[in-house]
Amino acid sequence: MMVTDSATKDSVPGFEGIYTLVEDQIRAVDRLILERLRSDVVLINQIGRHIVSSGGKRLRPLLHLLAASALGYRGDQHITLATVIEFIHTATLLHDDVVDESQLRRGRETANAVWGNAASVLVGDYLYTTAFRMMVSLQSQRVMEVMAQTTAAIAEGEVLQLLNVNNPSTTEERYLEVIRRKTAVLFSAAAQLAAVITRQPVLEEPLKRYGMHLGAAFQLIDDALDYKADAGALGKNLGDDLAEGKPTLPLIHAMQNAAPGEVELIRRSIEEGNREAFAEVYKIIESTDAIAYTEERAREEAQRAIAALDALGASPYKDGMIALAEFSVRRSY
Repeated sequence: MMVTDSATKDSVPGFEGIYTLVEDQIRAVDRLILERLRSDVVLINQIGRHIVSSGGKRLRPLLHLLAASALGYRGDQHITLATVIEFIHTATLLHDDVVDESQLRRGRETANAVWGNAASVLVGDYLYTTAFRMMVSLQSQRVMEVMAQTTAAIAEGEVLQLLNVNNPSTTEERYLEVIRRKTAVLFSAAAQLAAVITRQPVLEEPLKRYGMHLGAAFQLIDDALDYKADAGALGKNLGDDLAEGKPTLPLIHAMQNAAPGEVELIRRSIEEGNREAFAEVYKIIESTDAIAYTEERAREEAQRAIAALDALGASPYKDGMIALAEFSVRRSY
């Protein structure tokens, strides 16, 4: 059974059509995910299936499949790579939830809330190693280079974000650097690898840019939604970022434009990770148009992503990639 988020697809007119373009390929990815999650260690199966089947949008594998199809790929390596990308993403989620002490993701208990931190970290490591074993089977030095650089960048982004936690002096530039490394780089690799497996090196850079801008747009909207979405639809508690002391762009922009007393309130809330101050902080965010500012920055990133696709020839798959960029900023969760 294809594991996708039907509510998400329905939330953007025509988004169902993106999945339809590569539906058979997505089904093949889902089959491979389930196959490679089999282990003699029962807990690995339980945790792996818990997070992989928890209603994710599968955007990163979808992006890779669309890009490979847009470049005319004929083969099955893209199925393996799409699975690799999803495993790496899943591993980062397991580790993220431990670092953030998260209890809820996509409306369900996190793996660490159910099985504990140690099991979650170790299963995340297992998914990383499984992903690299699958990459080795492709016998492509370039694929290994791209993914090694990508996973290193993700780890760097995690550490940078950790340094920003409870730090109200975090700048917009530093915040953007975190989301490029922590989130956008995997989108970037997903797109770039389509050029690698089709042996079109001239297209690696434009696809890399497309993915980077798409991923940035996606994360910017995520951070805006933490202050405006319906908690049930979002699948996590509103104000989680504030409770975790994360100075995301809505908070950074609000501090740059609020009155001195309001700035001090936000600073203290970030330093203390104070969810109780959410209602007051939210009013300041609204009064400074911080959400609108964040959404505008996301739209700029999406437009840059779409512009990077000028290097590709016309095709329904390219249209799907454009629609994916539009979806990233139009979604409500």
